[in-house]
Amino acid sequence: MRIQRRSIRGQPTTITEYNEQLVRRLIEKVTVHEDRYLVEFKSGVTVDVEG
Repeated sequence: MRIQRRSIRGQPTTITEYNEQLVRRLIEKVTVHEDRYLVEFKSGVTVDVEG
């Protein structure tokens, strides 16, 4: 978790383009459903994204 915090703090406040290294450090997996995405972070937090 400390590594994740340091990674986030080292990033610009607005991320405007895809960053492979950041994604690999923070995201455990993404599950794609017909009408939404579930993003599971390595910290255990899950975000449900509609669309």
